[in-house]
Amino acid sequence: MRNRQAEGYDVPAVESWIEAHVENLTPPFEWTRLEGGHSNLTYQLQDAAGRQAVVRRPPQGELLPKAHDMSREWALISALGPIGFPVPAALGFCESPDVTGAWFYVMGLVDGRPLYTAKQTQEWVPADKRVTLAHSFFDTLADLHALDPDEIALGELGKKENYVGRQLKTWYRSWTSSMEPAQYDDPRAHELQQYFLDHIPEQGMARVVHGDYGLHNCLIGPESTVAAVIDWEISTLGDPLADLAYALNPWPESQEDIAANPDAATSVTGFPPRSELAQRYAERTGCDLELLDYYVGFNCWKSAAIIHGVYARYMEGKKSTEGVDLEGLRQRIDGSLTAAQQAVNRLR
Repeated sequence: MRNRQAEGYDVPAVESWIEAHVENLTPPFEWTRLEGGHSNLTYQLQDAAGRQAVVRRPPQGELLPKAHDMSREWALISALGPIGFPVPAALGFCESPDVTGAWFYVMGLVDGRPLYTAKQTQEWVPADKRVTLAHSFFDTLADLHALDPDEIALGELGKKENYVGRQLKTWYRSWTSSMEPAQYDDPRAHELQQYFLDHIPEQGMARVVHGDYGLHNCLIGPESTVAAVIDWEISTLGDPLADLAYALNPWPESQEDIAANPDAATSVTGFPPRSELAQRYAERTGCDLELLDYYVGFNCWKSAAIIHGVYARYMEGKKSTEGVDLEGLRQRIDGSLTAAQQAVNRLR
């Protein structure tokens, strides 16, 4: 019995649209929910001939203006796929909300898995392939940052100037607006923001930055390499070193790092240390890593602001706290600010 139900989709209407606009797919489909990542509603489709694809739309309900941007994701995979960068194939984009209440797009199905936990990495990536995975992960990011956005029709993806400055303004505003509902402030959040503002490095040529590049947003193929990068909804143009520092963050340098976050997808044996992976990226791109700790600290500070905002919504009663470790969230805010302070201290 085929599953013909899908949250957020008018199944007959969407299938009719796909039949008219996407080649080599013939409804009716088997609809299978794909979990993980953001709350976008993502389903695997399979027709009677066994041909498969993936359909994706934003969650239902009122959304922030720039949240869950399907057109941005579509623009990225449409531009990157034809030049050989690993993304799912772009098959069709529907800009009419009349079909199912929101924009949606159809992309190719990729043979690969995202990795969220150490257990998943252990099960999917053999010990003797973990160096291969780590190298593929950072080589893929280096290849993205080597691209000239203007040459691949992505020059209008976002503002090219002052990426870090704009991010500092956005997330400081988030911190200050969350202080009262969170009933929680930390002077380091303000001191660090001022330090980062006063010491913004000169940004080189703007590149496409993913914004959330991690093993959770890559599909790792059977050969333990990156088969596709997914979830491009917050990508923009900006400073590639900020993207690199974010991507480096979960990769351990020592056993102490592994012990601090033992469930992370990168907290398994067999991976090269973080410093070696950063150096590999530098050799591939030719970039100077002298100020990398600035970007590491900036990303840790930004993480604290993001978690602080989540904590505020719980404290304000906007989200159910059932089963939520509120003290754990506070500790993560504190830990992120501590890590940011440590990175800054290494620069001084």
